Amino acid sequence: QVRLVESGGGLVHTGDSLRLSCAASGYTFSLYTMGWFRQAPGKEHEFVARIDYSGRNPYYGSSVKGRFTISRDNARNMIYLQMTNLKPEDTAVYFCARQRRDLVRPSTYPSDFGRWGQGTQVTVSS
Repeated sequence: QVRLVESGGGLVHTGDSLRLSCAASGYTFSLYTMGWFRQAPGKEHEFVARIDYSGRNPYYGSSVKGRFTISRDNARNMIYLQMTNLKPEDTAVYFCARQRRDLVRPSTYPSDFGRWGQGTQVTVSS
């Protein structure tokens, strides 16, 4: 079955860096656009970044653009989120997700992503 497993979260300080990983299994990874979302307490899922099946054309949410980098390794069925210059407002549970294959264009809407991991907590202290 489809599985997405995030790792790499933790407690860091303002200005620190952190790299999240997501291991995918149970499907042909290289065919799907993948994304990262986050959810802070009491808030809805927020789009962070996405990357298309080829690894080209990364796209970022405005709050992380210039600080975060999404990448993927299709040979290892992995996606990554390199986070730099972290801020307290980046504190959230981070999820990787697989976009629905029937969508023609890459999306930023959580409802367009049909498979999700369990999430990994990132806490940034001031």
